[in-house]
Amino acid sequence: MLSAFANAFRTPDLRRKLLFVLMIIAVFRLGSQVPTPGVHVGHVQACIDIANSGSNASLYSMVNLFSGGALLKLTIFALGIMPYITASIILQLLVVVIPRLEALKKEGQSGQTKITQYTRYLTLGLAVLQATGIVALARSGRLLQGCDESLLHDDGTATFLVMVVTMTAGTVFIMWLGELITEHGIGNGMSLLIFTQVISGFPSSLWAVQKSKGWWTLGIVVVIGLVIIAAVIFVEQAQRRIPVQYARRMVGRKMFGGSSTYIPLKVNQAGVIPVIFASSLLYLPAMMASFNNDPNNKWATWINDYLVRGDHPLYMLAFFGLIVFFTYFYVSITFNPQEVADNMKKYGGFIPGIRAGKPTEEYLSYVLSRITLPGALYLGLVALIPLIAFAVIGANQNFPFGGTSILIMVGVALDTVKQIESQLQQRNYEGFLR
Repeated sequence: MLSAFANAFRTPDLRRKLLFVLMIIAVFRLGSQVPTPGVHVGHVQACIDIANSGSNASLYSMVNLFSGGALLKLTIFALGIMPYITASIILQLLVVVIPRLEALKKEGQSGQTKITQYTRYLTLGLAVLQATGIVALARSGRLLQGCDESLLHDDGTATFLVMVVTMTAGTVFIMWLGELITEHGIGNGMSLLIFTQVISGFPSSLWAVQKSKGWWTLGIVVVIGLVIIAAVIFVEQAQRRIPVQYARRMVGRKMFGGSSTYIPLKVNQAGVIPVIFASSLLYLPAMMASFNNDPNNKWATWINDYLVRGDHPLYMLAFFGLIVFFTYFYVSITFNPQEVADNMKKYGGFIPGIRAGKPTEEYLSYVLSRITLPGALYLGLVALIPLIAFAVIGANQNFPFGGTSILIMVGVALDTVKQIESQLQQRNYEGFLR
């Protein structure tokens, strides 16, 4: 594997792409540390220390997951890539609902280009809304609970507008950086930026475990983390291959078809999206309860007792149930057995032993429902790892090996390594995987 890395850097164009990606990542991380104009850096850091030691530490940890710690620091890249992720998910859901978007998706590259443009516009709108909300919370003192320090130097309207415009521009700039990586680098740019934000908190998280629990606990956490990574890689690579045979057909004076292929159905067909959906849904009541100032409010007290603490069994059960539900929901809207069966019938393809048309559709639906269950259970168990770690060692916000972070890390790393390997194999190198 080390020789494969050496071969990658010996190839001029591949080395140029890798260095370009590293340069973009460096710019991205630099922007995540530059504070937005008008922010009182000293007060913000003091308030973050107070918040991380309070009862809402796990809540702030989830908020910071996709910003690499930039959100609570109110930097120019505070919003991170989240507006783009949200916009992409919304467009994916709307494609199923709106016929016009569904028609664009079927047009191929030209239609996908228009959908990408709509995603950019929606990202801009969401960035303005999120930046306005975050700055308003910072100005009112509710962004970081339990801290009485003023996070801004000035509470005026001019400072408010400058901060909103700066954060929105930061999101647009991040989106541009991601597209640059996709076009001129290696791998998916947006995925690599998310990967960078997630792993940026790993060193501090591991060191926090060592400071609070000692070296023995840190060693156990690292060993468990390596086992989890190996298990996640195994499941992420697992797939059910449904064989497909194409009959020979004459088109003009040429013969086409007669080939064999397969439909790969991954065990984790939904990826990390169900975990994001479930986390966001559970985050909403916790966020509303944190803004409640009435200690006698029963519903806020109930939420704080059962749906905020990650070590509570009811929270774990609700989180697990939502992940299973959203896994089935997302798979049902992203994989259409009827469309796949119609396309196979159109081009003369069939599954051996299954008739084309409706029987093929029913067979695909049956296999998909059977394979989605272990995928949903796998996602739920991986997402519960940090919550179980909190119950065992009390390190929920400091436990990096689990949940959304580990799924993103493994998924993006595998995809990027495969793309580097494919380019190496084009040049007669052995690649990474032997």
